Amino acid sequence: MALRQVLLRTVRPSALQSNSLAPSSWAAKRGFSAAAADEAPIEVQLSTPFQGHRIEVPPPVATTTKSELIQMFTDMYLMRRMEIAADVLYKAKFIRGFCHLYDGQEAICVGMEAALTHKDSIVTSYRDHCTHLGRGGTVKEVMAELMGREGGCSKGIGGSMHMYRKETNFYGGNGIVGAQAPLGAGLAFAHMYRNEPNVALAMYGDGAANQGQLFEALNIAALWDLPLIYVCENNHYGMGTAEWRAAKNPDFYTRGDVVPGIKVNGMCALSVKVGVAFAKEHCVSGKGPMVMEMDTYRYHGHSMSDPGSTYRTRDEITTVRQERDPVEHIRGLILKHELLDTAEIKTIEKAQRKIVDEAVDFAKNSPLPPAEALFQNIYNVYGAEVRGAESGAYTALV
Repeated sequence: MALRQVLLRTVRPSALQSNSLAPSSWAAKRGFSAAAADEAPIEVQLSTPFQGHRIEVPPPVATTTKSELIQMFTDMYLMRRMEIAADVLYKAKFIRGFCHLYDGQEAICVGMEAALTHKDSIVTSYRDHCTHLGRGGTVKEVMAELMGREGGCSKGIGGSMHMYRKETNFYGGNGIVGAQAPLGAGLAFAHMYRNEPNVALAMYGDGAANQGQLFEALNIAALWDLPLIYVCENNHYGMGTAEWRAAKNPDFYTRGDVVPGIKVNGMCALSVKVGVAFAKEHCVSGKGPMVMEMDTYRYHGHSMSDPGSTYRTRDEITTVRQERDPVEHIRGLILKHELLDTAEIKTIEKAQRKIVDEAVDFAKNSPLPPAEALFQNIYNVYGAEVRGAESGAYTALV
């Protein structure tokens, strides 16, 4: 007997039967995703059709509004400027350690949030700056965290790979490749156990797609019909290794075996919105998990230590920028439908650049975490000593 049937013995059946998702409910917590009542709908024909595995996919059409398109552009442009600023700060040594930038992949975060509410759960990998913004975080929180300052979203002790926002069910970036997949299954189990009409998303890259723990967690999710969406952000390079060199089957949306899958154009926020809404409706209706492959691209290297040009050509990067850039795609739709003129778009861009500049100043002036933060949230061994660089030199920690 499926675990869902067992749990239904102790919960109200009506709660799981009322999970149908109307478009207005797909993102009740997001200002750009719920159209104003007096706004005329805009139908957009998507350039890339969805591809399905063991499931009938939705047609390549998205319905949107003026306010949604403008907010999508605003959010993606803000994310782009934030990541570019992080690049500059890293090179100036204001940011240290690991730093994985998201520019080029912004449509995934923005389109995803257009189909979700903040009651849905997300756990992702270490490329998490923009995911934090999508969950309602601020650029100030991200910048301060990147610089290891107390004003950061993890109080300066998490850094680039460990953004976190519990109040909107963002359970962070995770530094261990693929480790977030079992956590996502656990979050999905929590939603089902509490009889909540919500879904959990476990996001990972193509470089993590061969991890055994992904398949173990997905097997449990399928056995128990958990409301879980596996989101493979396929940017085509796992560090410096092309997907086809690392995976015998690089069609990641098909790799759930009996679990249905869908492939989405991850460079189009509207395609992501339609795909995620479709997957969420499937999962919360009691049909179990789904594997979703986002076809996307990162402009920077794997991390700031990777120039990103030794395993791919500059022409390849330039071609994607010119033909598939997610920010420019939405800009084009806004201009095509005459929703804003060029001057109005420039006003938006100026405002977002100001937000980023102010966040950088805030982060630089935010204090470092206090020394006692070293001993918080860990097993504390009083009286311990640390040996110094010179033999015989010891320093008491407490």
